[in-house]
Amino acid sequence: MAGTRPIPPPLWKAAALSGMASYLDAGLIVSISVNLAVYRDSYDMGVWMAGAISAIVTGCIAVGSLVGGRLADLFGRRRVYNWDIFCFAIGALVITLAPDDITLLVGVLVAGLAAGADLPTSLAVVSDAAPPWARGRLVAFTQVMWMLGITVAIFLGFVLSTTGMTGARLITGQLAVAALVTWALRSRLKLPDEPPETETGAAPEAISLKSVWTRAALLPMTATFVFYVTWGLGANTFGQFGTYLLVTVSDASQSLATGINLAFIPIGVLLTFAFVRVADSPWRDRLFHVAAVVQILAFVIASLTAGALAGMLVFFVLYQLSNPFAGEANYKVWSQLTLPADTRATTQGLTYALSRGVFAVAAFFTPALADHSPSVLLWTITACMTAAALAGLFIIRVLVPRSAREIPGGADLRIPTTSPAGLSDKEH
Repeated sequence: MAGTRPIPPPLWKAAALSGMASYLDAGLIVSISVNLAVYRDSYDMGVWMAGAISAIVTGCIAVGSLVGGRLADLFGRRRVYNWDIFCFAIGALVITLAPDDITLLVGVLVAGLAAGADLPTSLAVVSDAAPPWARGRLVAFTQVMWMLGITVAIFLGFVLSTTGMTGARLITGQLAVAALVTWALRSRLKLPDEPPETETGAAPEAISLKSVWTRAALLPMTATFVFYVTWGLGANTFGQFGTYLLVTVSDASQSLATGINLAFIPIGVLLTFAFVRVADSPWRDRLFHVAAVVQILAFVIASLTAGALAGMLVFFVLYQLSNPFAGEANYKVWSQLTLPADTRATTQGLTYALSRGVFAVAAFFTPALADHSPSVLLWTITACMTAAALAGLFIIRVLVPRSAREIPGGADLRIPTTSPAGLSDKEH
């Protein structure tokens, strides 16, 4: 089976360095969330400034994804890949050392834009270098890094919860250090089979924006966007407001609500590793069918119980078991397999940007909707998850098989032809 073939260490290194985009993206969002109360007290923030900082993180990531993906296709993915991580480090340092809320806001702007720019660019870089039989695993591994970003930020927030601004600076400081180390390693990274670039770092041929609006690009871009935005509305709601909903709707204590979220993180990490193992095999899409049904069932139970604590506990169990096999990791892999290679960064940057914009708007209204009617909120999310499952089925049944036939560098889950020595003609 294609998914069992060993991947050379240089490609795993590339996947880890590209995955740092996901680590820093998740780490930035969670760190700001964890530190927000500390910032509010230390900088004597008003409620509008606190809200602005929270919204700007998501908004800047959206804008950065849109602009960064396009710049990568125009001026060279490796050039943008190296410099956006350096810009993130600068932004994270400004956040860490900020003496006031205005400086903090500047740091959030820089780090958010850079994090957004790095998401589609880094995925395109590792996808360019990966042979078809390894592309799924290497791209899926970036989702492991995303989970680690959340885990580290929440763990540090828990351990440093009584240390005030010192703890807040350590939480964001580790992001700056991680970004600088990643920048240094990316600058020296050598990959096989990556597209050549000119001496100035630009792509050999500038890709016209018209290429994005062809049927070959538009159909998979639309399908992956519909999947990601509908699935993400549920995932983002519980990512940002899971603790809030447990406290305000389920009547859990703050410590219990935090403990529930922390307890389920290891499950998500382990199952994301499991997804990586099957990401290049037919089991990737077979498991999606089961996981999507379980994921919908989880939200149905939460909705039927109107967010009661017992129902929410069942929800969290089912959601964590299913999410790694029917969530963002699928979106990342499907995008690389179905989108044309020459516009991959631009098109995925566009789907990232539009989705994050929708998430930001939805987050603004979520607390009010939860206060008005938890049932309406939960049933709305259930409908979104159902739509995501249908979009995923379309991608699996139509787009992935088509990409294996029509799109250069597309999906190829067939067992490869081997030489007498046992090596594929595609192996290096």
